[in-house]
Amino acid sequence: MFAYYLDLALRSLKRNKALTTLMVLAIALGIGTSMTTLTVLHVLSGDPIPQKSAQLFRVRMDVFPDDRFETGEEAPENLSRHDTDALLRDGRADRQAVMSAGSMVVTPAQGELLAVEARYTTADFFPMFDVPLRYGSAWSRADDAAHAHVAVISDSLNQQLFGGKNSVGQTLRVGNQGLRIVGVLGDWDMNPRFYDLSNSQFGDSEQVFVPMDTALDLKLATSGSMNCWGNVQDNHAADAPCLWLQYWVELDSPTKAAVYRQYLQNYIAIQHQSGRFKHSGNVALQDVMQWLDHNGVVPSDVRLQMWLALSFLGICLLNTVGLLLAKFLRRSGELGVRRALGASRSAIFLQCLVEAAVVGLAGGVLGLALASLGLVLVRAQPTDYAAYIHMDLRMLLSTFALSLLVSVLAGVLPAWRATQVAPAIALKLN
Repeated sequence: MFAYYLDLALRSLKRNKALTTLMVLAIALGIGTSMTTLTVLHVLSGDPIPQKSAQLFRVRMDVFPDDRFETGEEAPENLSRHDTDALLRDGRADRQAVMSAGSMVVTPAQGELLAVEARYTTADFFPMFDVPLRYGSAWSRADDAAHAHVAVISDSLNQQLFGGKNSVGQTLRVGNQGLRIVGVLGDWDMNPRFYDLSNSQFGDSEQVFVPMDTALDLKLATSGSMNCWGNVQDNHAADAPCLWLQYWVELDSPTKAAVYRQYLQNYIAIQHQSGRFKHSGNVALQDVMQWLDHNGVVPSDVRLQMWLALSFLGICLLNTVGLLLAKFLRRSGELGVRRALGASRSAIFLQCLVEAAVVGLAGGVLGLALASLGLVLVRAQPTDYAAYIHMDLRMLLSTFALSLLVSVLAGVLPAWRATQVAPAIALKLN
């Protein structure tokens, strides 16, 4: 029966090509604009590490002196070295990593000096964020404690310096210092770069990873926000009153997260009792998605564009309803004959819906082409996330599902009106 309705729908659509073209265009324009903005929102709001995003937490504590503390203010995003050292020593989480962004100039064996992005962190960084290694391994906690001169480099830097060969054991020259390469990253594309949003929310991974204490010993350049108070001689000193370090912990259960939050509150209480400050202080423990939402990784204009596109889709839907209504009513004579020959109202209703669905599928194909064109235009925009906007299989299937849903919804009212045609009147008018 469905094949019969499909054949009737195709014959009907071919009879009035102009009207059919208008309906397909209306749906395609609505679908194309909507799927473009929905794809952008889908990419930007996606979970960058879904397998453990609920287990990774950004630690924030308000350790400002009393003259800088403001009641009701959120805890600052970064911690001081004094506090990260204390949290690391306690080691209350399953894993914990302190980190900072940086930069360095690498001296290759041949060719010009290379300015590269770097990350200074601790050993747990790699297993915490599921960082894959192509060659070798990450450094160990013992290397952290020994301030070992080791490094992990990216696959792209390994290609540049060593032609892609296994470079584990080779020396990475940074100024007049040498770092022994212990690992080479595999394919790792963490976007947005949630672990440190202060420099760039989207982009390629850093090219060199160095133990935090080693980087401080070598006085490698850091980057990112630095919030200091008082008389500061060395911003990076162990007791410097400066907030500049990011701190992440891994806690594999809600119970452990609650216990760790209480540990942080106890830590603040101890600082209060020691006379470090008199205010009550506050702490925050945010998982990955809470952290991304807190930082507004999805730009507000993207959300606005999405609502505008969905509104446009609604207008296209109304136009399609009008066109289908006109089309079905013009066929009242044909439908009346079918009713007179014994076709039920439900059969007429289903026949009309199949015709609307065919229009929707055609609109979906054209809408997919328009959405692809829209994404090309988005990728041409000068934004740091533009290069990462691509339509995946999920959004591809969603395009056809949305097109089919929209067309069927648009066909419900016209199909219902078509079923109300009285066979006797229709035959009389013909």
